[in-house]
Amino acid sequence: MTDFLTAETEAEALEDLHNRGLTDGLPVVIPTPERVSRMVLASGQDADMVLGTMGPGHGIATMEKVATAAVMAGCLPDYMPIVVAAVKAVIDPVFDLTEMQATTHCTAPLIIVNGPARINCGPVSSSYGALGPGHRANASIGRALRLTMMNIGGARPGSSDMALLGHPGKFTYCLAEDEENSPFPPLHVSLGYQEDDSVVTVVGAEAPHSVLHSGDGDDPDNYKGLLEMLAIGVANEATNNAILTSGTATIVLNPEHALVLEKAGLTREDIAAEIHQRCRFENKRLHKLTPGFAPKPEGTRDAFKGPEQLLIMMAGGSGLYSMVMPSWCAGAHKNSPSSVVVESEFFCEVPGLASAS
Repeated sequence: MTDFLTAETEAEALEDLHNRGLTDGLPVVIPTPERVSRMVLASGQDADMVLGTMGPGHGIATMEKVATAAVMAGCLPDYMPIVVAAVKAVIDPVFDLTEMQATTHCTAPLIIVNGPARINCGPVSSSYGALGPGHRANASIGRALRLTMMNIGGARPGSSDMALLGHPGKFTYCLAEDEENSPFPPLHVSLGYQEDDSVVTVVGAEAPHSVLHSGDGDDPDNYKGLLEMLAIGVANEATNNAILTSGTATIVLNPEHALVLEKAGLTREDIAAEIHQRCRFENKRLHKLTPGFAPKPEGTRDAFKGPEQLLIMMAGGSGLYSMVMPSWCAGAHKNSPSSVVVESEFFCEVPGLASAS
């Protein structure tokens, strides 16, 4: 049976939720029984359906609890299939959720949306400022996942969430791939899914690191400088990837940079292979910088075990800047990404429903 909190007004309810540590520090939509019931109805599933267990507190993620987080985050019902898929993705053992929630590193789950759900269950932005403010679906979907991690998984700063500083992506971290304008096949196709599948991929990631590149467009070797800059950004000597090695990292090419690489005749797989080769370090230098993690000065080490540990997608506006997200590299599965097909066939449309209605 569901336990209910009570308050005289929504203002008092909000303060109560803050005082109980049930928010992310920002105001939330009050999850009244009516709002939660409507969000469950939109999911097309029973309220007591169990999606799995969320660490580190090993809370049971039911559809009702996930719907509660979605309401609090400000989601529209249309977003529920993506929220549910994201929760399933982090619950998958390959994601190492318990360890990721408890690490001192700043990692946060980055949600990447591919396929028709980008539009049908959003729209989830893939263009200018997709990781910034102004995009309701991006903001509230990522926030809903975080609230499940806190209120179902039990992650609390300084007690079970031990990130020393964290980063703003721990509030919300979600975008779609710009499939229509990308010169490459969609990311989910490269991961083995069908093009008409809707797929949510979640990977533990640091905050976005800006990578600046501009060169002579008539120079046939211009692309090499871009590859070098991307490699420096995604695995410089200060990153876990360089020091601990392994761990999947993410590269978000802007349209201009993607075109530079495409004109050079490079596929997504070629780009990953080129960057992988450029993420190799001499142990001598790492030993000097951090002997505790590089005790032997001989030989070299690769930041990634293989090109498949680089997720490459296209999003954002055209210009000088792409983004890279180094990663954590720890856990039993070494910061592996987790992908889940969005099951929108169960979705039940609720006409005229708004998250705060």
